Formats: sequence, structure tokens, C-alpha cells
Amino acid sequence: MTAVVHGWDRLADRNPFVGFVDACLRGPAQVVFQNNPLTGLLILVAVAWGAVENGQPRIFGGGVVGLLVGTATAVVLRADNASLRKGLFGFSPFLTGIAVPTFLDDRPLMWLYLVLGAIATTVVTLALNTIFKTWGLTAFTMPFVLTTWVLLMAAYQFDRFTVLTNLKPMFPGEGQLTGGRFDWDLIPTFLRGVSQVFLINSWVTGLIILVALLINSRWSALFAVVGAVGATLLALWFGADAASLDKGLFGFNAVLTAIAVGAVLHRPGALVTVYTLFGIALTLFVQLALATVLTPLGIPVLTGPFNIATWLLLLPRRHFAPVPNHERVKESVVSAVRHTV
Repeated sequence: MTAVVHGWDRLADRNPFVGFVDACLRGPAQVVFQNNPLTGLLILVAVAWGAVENGQPRIFGGGVVGLLVGTATAVVLRADNASLRKGLFGFSPFLTGIAVPTFLDDRPLMWLYLVLGAIATTVVTLALNTIFKTWGLTAFTMPFVLTTWVLLMAAYQFDRFTVLTNLKPMFPGEGQLTGGRFDWDLIPTFLRGVSQVFLINSWVTGLIILVALLINSRWSALFAVVGAVGATLLALWFGADAASLDKGLFGFNAVLTAIAVGAVLHRPGALVTVYTLFGIALTLFVQLALATVLTPLGIPVLTGPFNIATWLLLLPRRHFAPVPNHERVKESVVSAVRHTV
């Protein structure tokens, strides 16, 4: 397997087309902070499975279009080649490509909207990373979040689009925002918490993503589980909305926070684990607060809570111990800060 990986890397270095394919494969993996084309390929399989399972194959198609367009935009804009090769200009457009067909009705014009959104996401990535490197941070998935929020809010003003977020705009106190009955089928719920990172409601997708993580980093896979389980149980304990709980909607932001803080930016250990558990709770509370703010607008929180909570956790510069140099997962976040146009 190692020989195959090295052979693929050498071929990608020599052949521009293979290099572009390699960068595109790494894009989906970078959503969960992994710099591995095989991990990215499995995540593509996972998204395809979930999209077909939910009767919306266009969601997978949108993700692929977003990934290709976003990466190609970085090439055209002559973005840093090292960052581009690691998939760091593909992961946010990939998510934007998934989000647009998820939250807008299927019309031919939607695909043009998606392409424009993917291009914008890459531009926003370059802009935000330039800003955030001042504080030694990266934009994470915030370019996807900001671009998708703009696309959805703008779509309300266009007759050609119908927004399908299934969120009824209401101010706090105007109606019941929580309720329903949780069926206590916990394992699928935890796995759906992983799959919802890619806006997919499928426990099979979540399982495939965990396998994809395991291929590159056992610690990342472990902390993904910790994030999904911890946030879901805490939301259940505090009495969050049962329907959202069942779909894994309170787990996916915490999954990203747990991987970033517990496995990617710090050497895993007892103190780091405690800090990560606090981060999981912080992410959940930020998510619920942000949901209250965005509910009147009828748009989803997406991965905004993960970005906000993780920035807050990193700004105090509690580095604990750095990730070892031989760890492959170390490259994803740091390189986005160092390499910007």
C-alpha cells in the first residue's frame, strides 16, 4: 500500500492532469483535516451513497462540480501550488456544491448558481486566510459557510429559486423550537452526526467516513466519534429538539471541533482530551445560540459553530504539545495559514 501511495504521489508530481485529480481527491479529505487522496475518495463514495439513499443524487453531482470548479479557480488565480496540491482550495467549494442542491430546488439555473458559488468560495478562501493568518489561524470551512449563507439569502429574492431548508422563520418565544420524541437508536444517531458534516442524513455514510478517517489517522477517527457522541448526549440531556437529534444535527459541528483540537493541532493526551471535551460543549452551545439568531432568516447554521468555537479555543494559544512531525494530519491546517496568495 505504501509503495502504491508513493507511486501515485510521484505520478501526480510529474503529470499536471494527475496532479489536478490528486488535489481534487484531497479536497473532500481536508474537510475533516486529512491530507490523503484515498481518504478523499472514500468520502466521495460516502457522499454518493448518502445522496442516492436519500433520493437526491444531484447532491453528489453538485459536490463534484463544486470541487472541480473551486480547485480550477485556484489554478486560474495562481494560488499557492503547495496548498492547492493538498486540496486546501477544494474542500470549501465541495461543501458549497453539496449545499446548493440540498437547499435549493432542482432547476437548470441552479447549476449556474452553484458554479458561481463555487468560484466565490475559492475567492473568499483566499481573502479570509489572508486576514486570519494575522492571528495564526486559518479560515477552516468559513468560506463555505459565508458563501452559502449569501446564496441562500439571495435566493429568497429570486423567482427562479425555491429555498428548501425546511426551517420555519420565527423569533424566539413565537413558537416551540424544540419537541418531538427521540427513539433512542443511539448508534445510527451518532453515525449520522458524522455524516451531517457533509449535509448527508445517513448512518452508512457516517460509517464510511469513519473508515476513511481511520485509513489516515486513528486519532482523528477516535475524536470524530467522541465529538459525535459527546455533543449528541449533551444535547439530549439538555432537552434539545428530538427530530434534530435523531438526524445527527447536534453532532456534526462537534465532530469537526474534536478532530481539529484533539487530533490535528495538538498531540493527543489527557489534558488535550479534557480541553477537547470542553470544546465539544462550547461548540454545541454556539450552535444552539447561532440557530436562535438564524432561525428568523430561515437558513441553517452549517459549520459556522465549529469555526467560531475552534477559533475561540485556539486564540488563547494553549498549544499543549505539538503534533509530531511524522503525523500526516499535521499539514492540513498549518499550511493554509502559511500559503496564501
